[in-house]
Amino acid sequence: MRSLFAIAICLWAGAAARDGINDWVDATVLPALAMDVSTEVRDRNGDLLRVYTNAQGRWRLPVDLAEVDPTYLQMLIRFEDKRFAVHSGVDSIAAMRAVGQAIWHGEVVSGGSTLTMQVARLLEDGSTGRWRGKLRQIRVAWALERQLSKDEILTLYLNHAPYGGNIEGVRAASYAYFDRPPRRLTPAQSALLVAIPQSPEARRPDRAPDAATYARDAVLNRLLTDGFLDAATYESATRLAVPTTRHLLPAYAPHLADRALAVNPIQTRHDLTLDRRLQMTLEDLAAQATRSRSDGVQIAIMVADHQSGHILASVGSSAYNADTRGGFIDLTQAIRSPGSTLKPMIYGLGFDQGLIHPETLIADHPTDFDGYQPQNFDGLFRGELRVRTALQHSLNIPAVAVTQELGPHHLIAGLRRAGAAPQVPGGAPGLAVALGGVGLTLHDLVAVYGAIGNGGVAVDLRWQQAPTAGFAPQVVMNRAAAWQIGHILEEAPRPRGVQATGIAFKTGTSYGHRDAWAIGFDGQYVVGVWMGRPDGTPVPGAFGGDLAAPVMFDVFGRIAPQPTPIGPPPHETLLLSTAQLPQRLQFFGTRHTTIARAPKIAFPPNGAVLDATFSTVKVQDGRAPFIWLVNGEPVARSFRNQTDIAILGLGFSSVTVIDADGQSDQAQIEIR
Repeated sequence: MRSLFAIAICLWAGAAARDGINDWVDATVLPALAMDVSTEVRDRNGDLLRVYTNAQGRWRLPVDLAEVDPTYLQMLIRFEDKRFAVHSGVDSIAAMRAVGQAIWHGEVVSGGSTLTMQVARLLEDGSTGRWRGKLRQIRVAWALERQLSKDEILTLYLNHAPYGGNIEGVRAASYAYFDRPPRRLTPAQSALLVAIPQSPEARRPDRAPDAATYARDAVLNRLLTDGFLDAATYESATRLAVPTTRHLLPAYAPHLADRALAVNPIQTRHDLTLDRRLQMTLEDLAAQATRSRSDGVQIAIMVADHQSGHILASVGSSAYNADTRGGFIDLTQAIRSPGSTLKPMIYGLGFDQGLIHPETLIADHPTDFDGYQPQNFDGLFRGELRVRTALQHSLNIPAVAVTQELGPHHLIAGLRRAGAAPQVPGGAPGLAVALGGVGLTLHDLVAVYGAIGNGGVAVDLRWQQAPTAGFAPQVVMNRAAAWQIGHILEEAPRPRGVQATGIAFKTGTSYGHRDAWAIGFDGQYVVGVWMGRPDGTPVPGAFGGDLAAPVMFDVFGRIAPQPTPIGPPPHETLLLSTAQLPQRLQFFGTRHTTIARAPKIAFPPNGAVLDATFSTVKVQDGRAPFIWLVNGEPVARSFRNQTDIAILGLGFSSVTVIDADGQSDQAQIEIR
């Protein structure tokens, strides 16, 4: 009877103790589980572009189980807490072993802490060797096990484990020591990441490589003994040296990353449209382009997909930390003079409004535009020539003449429709805008050329993956006009040494050689390059064609082996020679109220066969001046009915005459 009573008392005491412990655990106030993580900037594929430390100055990159190598997870659990899956926060077997060691040594030695207990300590930044601290870890561990799943507890460990210095979490450690994400690790790398958190400062491989190697090999040896590793894997892993340098965490696209952080400083993950591989490549290219220069020249590069509007690369300078050259300035956003880069827009709007055609003849001679007397860059004048040629050779007088006909305000409006934000000195645009008398950024020009490449429709040029709120695409010019501009620029003279084809491009040089530009596009991508000094001072001898254009073609070569074709002309495109054009489009600037009889070629007659000494042509009727063309190219201008022209080479040629009213005649001849 007494025995039964004693048993009952024991059972009651045990139940009371159990209930008391349960109440004690349930009353546990858990530490904050929310992590203060580093801010990440990622590319279009989720790869890291740049990382910022958290508020405490630590590198802690959030990570999920799915982002970590499964072999590392198995090694961690087998080495640190082999009964992790079955215990409730405290491993009683390991705890009894630890108690025995503590009684023998008079203090807590090690060996009893489960992963859950380690998480409890890390969350509270507690100690490991005091009885009171150990008891607190046990209590918090039990509470964690009751409120969280095993995966959630393991995830907390992966994010809080210390790896020396200000490195916390396995993902930050993997980047810091191996320069790679933790999703794929070697056995040697996994073992090192298991070993370091036990004594992070003493086992930092960058400061204590011998201690780190010893600790790593101890992990590998245990796993070999347990049968997790085979002998070959063990031997291979232990022969590898531990990393002795700590890598810098990714810091690509620093200017754009800073902008993303400034736009939303609370957000801890920013997903951009950039492509990390291309961004890295172009940052290297930018550094190469300025490395040998001692004149303070900087560079900015931007690449976008003009079909989607996604910015794929944005290089704000050649070196973010180059203080003496203003490397911290995002020069893709700097307002500069665009030089001649607006000429494609001018002619495209002229095509769109039916003022001109690529084959329209236009005058390049000294002209006074109400007191404004622009000069060509080389000081020369070329007489009458086709609009196509005027654009390809970037002549100033024809561009200003078309701008006058368009109206400068229409040019500014077209830029705004394309997505640019032109800054007009004084607020009212004048004819000087045609030659760079307006402020634009590289981003603006990429938007403008992107619209031309996109068939004349503005694109939502953006670096954030979400579409721009309220964006509505506007038609900048009709698609035939856009195609004609692309076709003309695709045939523009290349810089010396450049063989690439299939790229429509234009260069520009601002007044005083302050800015060198090259903007180009193919059937999918648009590339912009600016070079100059950040402070806007002149760079003697700097030309867009010499400085920026070679870099631009290099960029295209790094995007893809071959450019994407621009494509065939839209069906409505007027593909005619000068002589076949409607009269009002044959010659720009001619306005007469009376029309004379159409000119007729008196000599040579149509079908004539002539010897190589032939040079004299004659016309009857028509109104002077007369423009003579051979095979579509202007060769002479005359106020007389007879003049000499040059026929290049033997064979068949077409001779065309156009009078001041735009009327024409043509003869086919053969030179033998």
